[in-house]
Amino acid sequence: MAFEFTKAAAIFRRRAALWLCFASLCFGLQAQEPAVVTFTLDFPGSQPDHYVISISSDGHSTYDSNSKLSDDSEGDPFHLDFVVSDAARARVLDLVKRAKYFQGELDSKKRNLASTGTKTLAYRDATQSTQASYNYSPIPAVQELTSFFQNFSSTLEFGHRIEYFHHYQKLALDEELKRLEDTARQHGLEELQVIAPILQRVAEDASVINPVRARAQRLLRQAAAPRK
Repeated sequence: MAFEFTKAAAIFRRRAALWLCFASLCFGLQAQEPAVVTFTLDFPGSQPDHYVISISSDGHSTYDSNSKLSDDSEGDPFHLDFVVSDAARARVLDLVKRAKYFQGELDSKKRNLASTGTKTLAYRDATQSTQASYNYSPIPAVQELTSFFQNFSSTLEFGHRIEYFHHYQKLALDEELKRLEDTARQHGLEELQVIAPILQRVAEDASVINPVRARAQRLLRQAAAPRK
């Protein structure tokens, strides 16, 4: 009888140890799950009229939009996987914290404001998942996040168009790179280094006219410059 009890106790201890190992493994995997911040814009009539940017706490990020590469296009879905800079990642996460992880109302609720599109900020980590939509927010951290993500979208859409023009419409590159330079001077871009590979291909292409290649080279130097 004592032998059977001892044997049963040993089995119980082994099962308990296995369960604890399994629980620890699950907890460890959960703890390692990166936080994700997502910004979505829906603005009918704008270009693009829908896009989503997601930035993870480990830097891995995605962008999706339904932008059009030409006026007669019905839509050219665009997807990009990329890695943001450590500075951008830290900035976004700090702003999310200052915005209290989007818990509560973000919108001003003022009726006399023009619509600038429905914006949605979302945050997800191992312990919480929150989101809130707004047209205009009076919260400084939300305003800064909105500006960052909208400028980031502009950067990525420039890259999308430049890559398309480089392949199919080289004569359009000059005007597009002029616009990119102008937007950069007006501080309307973020994370220019993400589209550096596209600019590099233009700069190295001997079939592209020299003024365009020179513009691409100037932008590459700007993309590589230390961030202030």
